[in-house]
Amino acid sequence: MKDQIREFLASRRANVTPAQAGVLPGDGERRVPGLRREEVATLAGVSVDYYTKLERGKITSASDSVLDAIARALQLDDAERTHLFDLFRPSIPASRAARPAPTALRESLQRMLDSIAVPAVAYNSHQDIVGANLLGRAMFSQALESDRPNLARYIFLDPRSRDFFGDWDLACSLTAAMLRYTVGRDPLDGTLTALVGELSALSPEFRSHWAAQDVHEHRHGRKTFHHPEVGELEADYDVLDVPGEPGLSLTTYTAPAGTPTAEKFALLASWAASGAGTSE
Repeated sequence: MKDQIREFLASRRANVTPAQAGVLPGDGERRVPGLRREEVATLAGVSVDYYTKLERGKITSASDSVLDAIARALQLDDAERTHLFDLFRPSIPASRAARPAPTALRESLQRMLDSIAVPAVAYNSHQDIVGANLLGRAMFSQALESDRPNLARYIFLDPRSRDFFGDWDLACSLTAAMLRYTVGRDPLDGTLTALVGELSALSPEFRSHWAAQDVHEHRHGRKTFHHPEVGELEADYDVLDVPGEPGLSLTTYTAPAGTPTAEKFALLASWAASGAGTSE
């Protein structure tokens, strides 16, 4: 955990310039691209010695107020702040640690997905695809060809994903950042640790993005996909957590009525209804 604390704080410190933090750069040549430790300490209202020990992982009992001050000094977003607290609060209740990530949907959730008229996919915290409706299976048909469909494996290990995602490098970056965020939330998850090890061993791109120390929590946004059958899809996505199912989320993909993507979703529905591109 000490290494994770050191690497994360050093990476966030490197991301904030003196100008962004509103501090004078000082005299002499700077040896770091972002803030110095003493500058972070001053901004956070702690001593340089204390912050140095904190960053090196030698202090593991920092108060919430100190962590909040450091988060503000480093201009962390919500996901980064949560990750910082997770690194300093690694204890996990036994009941949570013993509960595996869901690998399938209960029937009522599957019926709900099937009733949705847009592509909808269910993921667990490991990025396993554990359920989808007909349009969702058609949209992510390539990823679902695997005997263990997993979005992270598809993005980093399947060459076709480079064409499927409109911005493949961004997809790589966000996926690695989501996995790091999840590892911080659940460091005792052996399956997740094994997935990170597998991707690190097999994908240079994953190793590069993992080393960046970025964290991200997927909630909503817009993505472009290049579907092999219907062409370009520019879809808005919304991620919904499932109460009572820790780590399980449902993602829907929509487009405004009358747009080219909405029309292509209709084509995708026809293609799916024909039985093509589904795993069932």
